[in-house]
Amino acid sequence: MATLNINAAQNLTTSFNTTQSHKLTSVPFFLSARSFRKPGPLKKWVVSARKKRSFSVESVMEDREVVAEQESRVLINGSEEIVGLQSESSGSGGNGDGDDMEKLTSRALNALIVLGFGTFAVSKLLTIDHDYWHGWTLYEILKYVPEHNWIAYEQALQANPVLAKMVISGVVYTLGDWIAQCYEGKAILEFDRTRMFRSGFVGFSLHGSLSHYYYQFCEALFPLEDWWVVPAKIAFDQTVWAAIWNSIYFVVLGLLRFESPIKIFDELKGTFIPMLTAGWKLWPFAHLVTYGLIPLEQRLLWVDCVELIWVTILSTYSNEKSEATISEVSSGADSTSSSSSSPKE
Repeated sequence: MATLNINAAQNLTTSFNTTQSHKLTSVPFFLSARSFRKPGPLKKWVVSARKKRSFSVESVMEDREVVAEQESRVLINGSEEIVGLQSESSGSGGNGDGDDMEKLTSRALNALIVLGFGTFAVSKLLTIDHDYWHGWTLYEILKYVPEHNWIAYEQALQANPVLAKMVISGVVYTLGDWIAQCYEGKAILEFDRTRMFRSGFVGFSLHGSLSHYYYQFCEALFPLEDWWVVPAKIAFDQTVWAAIWNSIYFVVLGLLRFESPIKIFDELKGTFIPMLTAGWKLWPFAHLVTYGLIPLEQRLLWVDCVELIWVTILSTYSNEKSEATISEVSSGADSTSSSSSSPKE
């Protein structure tokens, strides 16, 4: 009996320990099973909803940042662009017709000027014998008109040589600037009247009179008729006289454009050598005829015929330099105004 009781007590102790060990080991397994259990459908929906909400919030924030950057860019740099677009739209609508009308009016005025002066010149040339050509045939009129016009020109030279040469030089310098503007790309009736009349004024007031006295001075300076006189006159003409006249023309045109003396001097310094060397490509060949064949009183007429080419070169040099300076000043002013209008950080 004692042995059976001892065995029963041992069995109870063993079963109790086994049960306690099963309970102790089952608790962590249960906890670990709960912790590693797969989420259910409700939890999946909650997680996805949270992800969608966070993604939408992030996208809205990014859109707001982009809009803010665009607004700041418009405030800094875009105000002038908006103004420019508004002015272009208003100009295309309201001022476009006004600009077209202004161009049409300017072109019509230029056409009237050309037609008026052309009609006057042609009528004066063709009606030189109107006092006694009654009964003449067309052949007789065309035959005697050039001869009698030449006689009238010689009579004007004898009566008032300086005024006659001033008129010829004024006409030549006006036509030369017109040719220069057409060469620069302007239409034949869209020339700058102010620029053309400036050039004509310089030719009338200065070139005709100064050239008259210059050719007389050149004859007095080289009175001989040896073979070397013509090359000496050409060399003197294309160094001393060319430098003086090119400078006078450039400076007077600058003054007529109301430019400052410092600006005129800077532009003259930059174009003096190019203008002088450009003359060496034309005038030495023309002056072989001037000093070798043409009489003294007729030289300016021949020179003025060649001046149609030379004035084109002179006017192009002078006005291109001035327009380039004006464009540089305007671009600098625009950049300064844009930089001053932008807000400082």
